Amino acid sequence: MKILIKNGTVIDPVIGDIKKSDVLIENNRISSVIPNISEDKCEIFDASGLFVCPGFVDIHVHLREPGFETMETIETGTRAALKGGFTTVACMPNTNPPVDNEGIVSLIKLRAEKDGYVEVLPVACITKQRKGEELAEIGKLVAAGACAISDDGSSVMNSMVMRRAFEYIKMFNIPLIAHCEDHNLSKRGQINEGYYSTSLGLNGIPSISEESMIMRDILLCEYVDSRLHIAHVSTKGSVQIIREAKKRGVKVTCETAPHFFSLTEEVLAGYDTNFKVNPPLREKEDLLAIQRGLKDGTIDAIATDHAPHTSDDKNKEFQDAPFGMIGLETAFSVGVTELVKKNILTLPELIKKLTTGPAEVLNIERGIIKEGSLANITIVDKDKKYTVDKEFFVGKSKNSPFIGRELTGSIEGVFVNGKLKYDKGVFNK
Repeated sequence: MKILIKNGTVIDPVIGDIKKSDVLIENNRISSVIPNISEDKCEIFDASGLFVCPGFVDIHVHLREPGFETMETIETGTRAALKGGFTTVACMPNTNPPVDNEGIVSLIKLRAEKDGYVEVLPVACITKQRKGEELAEIGKLVAAGACAISDDGSSVMNSMVMRRAFEYIKMFNIPLIAHCEDHNLSKRGQINEGYYSTSLGLNGIPSISEESMIMRDILLCEYVDSRLHIAHVSTKGSVQIIREAKKRGVKVTCETAPHFFSLTEEVLAGYDTNFKVNPPLREKEDLLAIQRGLKDGTIDAIATDHAPHTSDDKNKEFQDAPFGMIGLETAFSVGVTELVKKNILTLPELIKKLTTGPAEVLNIERGIIKEGSLANITIVDKDKKYTVDKEFFVGKSKNSPFIGRELTGSIEGVFVNGKLKYDKGVFNK
């Protein structure tokens, strides 16, 4: 059966184009994107008043499996991704055991094929056990299906090990995704170092702990002419360092997360652990710099850094609670509310940060909507408002910083490989 998405407004993030068109899906691929396609022998999805976009791509998700299934699983995490409009997610390797051998990569891929709602791309470790001491067997990891390497959650503090990693990945067309944090500077830190860390009596994490490692990794990448992608950029200084490196021609890309362009450290005044994240929420000037970086192209992608935790873990004393917040289900809405509605980005610019931007980082043919491309499609209502509550979330964990907030922009339908997997709140596995 052919599927026809009728009466929608198609967003092409590659050229920033918006136009009224129908989209015809045949054999899991888009066969035509033109107005007034015949409905003959087609199953119809009426997209009147809606925007038809490429399926979103998230290059920074924690699915927690294997090892931390009480927080999230591949099944529940991809279900949350689907509700958020994502059709492809890259899952981070800080699992238990870590993704430092081809067996774990294969396990994730098999679980995703069996239980997943969307495409899952495993990210493998830079170093064995994520200890930062000895390189993992990167060639075998890539052969098994790893899309990138990262020790996310930890920086590789040994500069020689990091240099060798940059040299190693030149044999493969994959990025090194760097968690940039000087642990000697951030050790025992809980929130951003500044007024609020002092007034709340909490140890601070200084911005220089992020910025100094970004500078080191950029210099190493530049020295060996390799590829670097910087995860969860949070500070004004980081944006400027990356901007200057790009001007020099360094092969560096970066991402930020919705909480960094929508929240500041002020929300921590009530000691709510749902706002505890690493890197931490920063000051207003950092938030504004992140927004400018998204606008001028310094920041290539928006990634959720979806980090689920159980209620029991988050309901501890602030200093004992884990870092992390979920973000898959609300990412698009936060983008519309904080960027589009405030005229910082246009809707096509936001969609680009969620589609072609991250896809280009991973060098995968995703996040596009054109004839011949895989039929991964997300259909959105940019004006629909809703209030976030715990029942809104379909993943295992509910540790969202946006509970109680009114957001604008909803996901109305998601096609994965040409199949309608999500239709106005109904899941079709």
